[in-house]
Amino acid sequence: MTVNQIAEQEPFTTADGSTIRSILDRTNAPVEAQSLAEATLPPGGATERHYHKVSEEFYFILEGNGTMELSGKTKQVGPGDAILIPKGEWHQITADGEHKLRLLCCCAPPYSHEDTYFS
Repeated sequence: MTVNQIAEQEPFTTADGSTIRSILDRTNAPVEAQSLAEATLPPGGATERHYHKVSEEFYFILEGNGTMELSGKTKQVGPGDAILIPKGEWHQITADGEHKLRLLCCCAPPYSHEDTYFS
């Protein structure tokens, strides 16, 4: 049985510029097909617009408000919103307002820097 505590995971910056705490992935568990991480963006911060050739992603907003851009379409998002990001879709999320944006990010197959592509 693998049980990881988020507070014990060291944060790192991903290729897209967000700060990540890996909850379950290949670096800290015997994961094969997915990964789960907490991502945070400071107020006004944004990920760099990118896509993944292999991984499909889910974002689940925990706190803060933001603007999600997916292949040129934008939508305001906030706590409780779940976002599907199909593989190959350009995307970017921006933290709106005066508060940080905190979200869960699930990738299948697991996230890798090598599967992050920029314009």
